[in-house]
Amino acid sequence: MIYFEKGSINTSFSSGDLKQGLFEALEKMGKKNKVLAIPPDYTRLPSRAGELTEFAWEYYKEKLTDVLPALGTHSPMTGDQVSHMFGNLPGDLIREHDWRNDVITLGTVPAEFIKEVSEGAVDYSWPAQVNKLLVEGNFDLILSIGQVVPHEVVGMANYNKNIFVGTGGAEGINKSHFIGAAYGMEKMMGRANTPVRKIFNYASENFAKELPIVYVQTVVGLNDEGKLQTYGLFIGDDFEVFDKAAKLSLQVNFEMLEKPIQKAVVWLDPSEFKSTWLGNKSVYRTRMALADDAELIVLAPALVEFGEDKQIDRLIRKYGYFGTPHTLKMVEENEDLKSNLGAAAHLIHGSSEGRFKITYCPGKAKGNLTKEEIESVGFKYADIDEMTTKYNPEKLKDGFNKLPDGEEIFYISNPAIGLWAFKDRFEY
Repeated sequence: MIYFEKGSINTSFSSGDLKQGLFEALEKMGKKNKVLAIPPDYTRLPSRAGELTEFAWEYYKEKLTDVLPALGTHSPMTGDQVSHMFGNLPGDLIREHDWRNDVITLGTVPAEFIKEVSEGAVDYSWPAQVNKLLVEGNFDLILSIGQVVPHEVVGMANYNKNIFVGTGGAEGINKSHFIGAAYGMEKMMGRANTPVRKIFNYASENFAKELPIVYVQTVVGLNDEGKLQTYGLFIGDDFEVFDKAAKLSLQVNFEMLEKPIQKAVVWLDPSEFKSTWLGNKSVYRTRMALADDAELIVLAPALVEFGEDKQIDRLIRKYGYFGTPHTLKMVEENEDLKSNLGAAAHLIHGSSEGRFKITYCPGKAKGNLTKEEIESVGFKYADIDEMTTKYNPEKLKDGFNKLPDGEEIFYISNPAIGLWAFKDRFEY
């Protein structure tokens, strides 16, 4: 059922519009006695989910008893991040998701189904895992709040990914990430009904029907002035509401280019991007737009780690971003990687497969990744001061830029809110 839907490429939601739309939907749902909100974490700050969570608390007050940020494998939010993202929401409502310990399995998607939808890419079953709070909390409403945007693991982010990955467990996260990587990231990005999504939908329909989940989904992108704009708000409890948001997201977040990019420069906002686990969105989201032998320059002033989880960080350092054949061989030969398939998937996603050059430019503060660390995992290194002098983010506009020396570059101010492809490389 859809409780609220509004959005187009010409729509712009103010905070007041979002509040009005949410309240209208909540009114239609009737009285609730105990509510759980599941917003994304700080890495999805532009989603407007922070405001929507605060509005939900304003509506329900003491009946909204718990807020569980959908961390997945990300680092827990700090107090400053909580107050910045969620405004006046009481901090004592925040619950920390522990993806290794705090989960239960609702059911198992059979291997035959997964083999079929992945076209033989993998042949194993998949556990539908969620944080135990969703089941044991006795809620009569669970608000899953977030942004629909192209995504490397599932095709389009949000909907039940927010549940099965955001509040999921180690096995479920690892296996789902690997399914997408083995099937082929470039065959999935920007599509709503991918093999991984079909698996999540199977789990929703067969194991999670008793959970009273309603999805609150935004569509956010950059407007012609280079500023964030909220184009849509879609609230409902089934695939249809996600599909509507995904269709608008493709119009807002996906840019099809007439020519391939020879050199791309991507800025990683220091408040959001501190790891290559997140920063490699600069790789995932541009790979279909980059020419063979192109260069991707990533300006990453706050880069301090590879993985946000210590175990994953160690695996990235050990195995590096050296392409699919190398990674699959390492999975076969090494138990530590075989038991962390999500990390293996990330290593595949973050490699250029030898097709283009990836140059990372970390900051120089204490704790930032060093030249030696960057090069040890298969990336090139460049000095951030030299690169930001040559490619100054304050002077560049999103898209193609012609520099004074005649060089043409493609600039991206936030890789997390878009997907770019050269029309001859995109696989329909």
